[in-house]
Amino acid sequence: MTQQHGTRLSTGKRRVIAGGLGAAALMLTTLTSGLTLPTAAAATWPSANGSEAVGATKPISGSVDGGMKRYYGTGDLGSGGQNEDQDPIFKLADGATLKNVIIGAPAADGIHCSGSCTLQNVWWEDVGEDAATFRGTGKTFTVNGGGARKAADKIFQFNGGGTLNISNFAGQDFKTFVRSCGNCSSQYKRTINVTNTEITAPGGVIGGINTNYGDSLTLRGITIVGDSSKKIVPCQKYIGNNTGAEPTKNGSDADGTYCKYSASDLTYR
Repeated sequence: MTQQHGTRLSTGKRRVIAGGLGAAALMLTTLTSGLTLPTAAAATWPSANGSEAVGATKPISGSVDGGMKRYYGTGDLGSGGQNEDQDPIFKLADGATLKNVIIGAPAADGIHCSGSCTLQNVWWEDVGEDAATFRGTGKTFTVNGGGARKAADKIFQFNGGGTLNISNFAGQDFKTFVRSCGNCSSQYKRTINVTNTEITAPGGVIGGINTNYGDSLTLRGITIVGDSSKKIVPCQKYIGNNTGAEPTKNGSDADGTYCKYSASDLTYR
């Protein structure tokens, strides 16, 4: 891989802290499409409809429905470590859709999107290096439904350029929920929108963005569970670079330009 994935803390590319479902699970509404959406506090993780070991990355093109089967790494994908540049369980071609899938442990580097992609009702039981990494320029990436937990670093890693839309998702026990790459060798403007999503502590940062590349993070309808002291940072701004150096922090206040949210967009439970 030529691109770097950010760095540790909330900038780089690692995983989420161990834990269970967190202080609360989501109350779920199942739509006729099979999509499971968080609608309030409290949730149960979905049960798998069988399991399959994956020893080499599965390529995905078109639209693939996993039927809620659990996929987990074995062989070269089964180390369970946090090494950088691991291969993913699934690699989606530009325009592909993957839905109704559970990724178990070991999870390797989860899912890679080579270009525009849709992840619908995908669940990560124990995030590996990252849950999903988005690449390509001028693309639109969509995550609708599902959840991810136990990420020692990041859940979503945005290395490409374009727009990442995350909605109806459950993020639990993580360091950074979504990060615009802080030190990739190629840098772009990235727009991130997170809506109708439940965040459960422990957690560090919901979104990390690079102001010097014109990134923005919009938060709407975010429920934060188990963080009464409000330690989770909604939006962390950085000065990114393309040299591989550690990005520097650049404030964390809502400003209407880079960090777009108001107090009414965050509900604490």
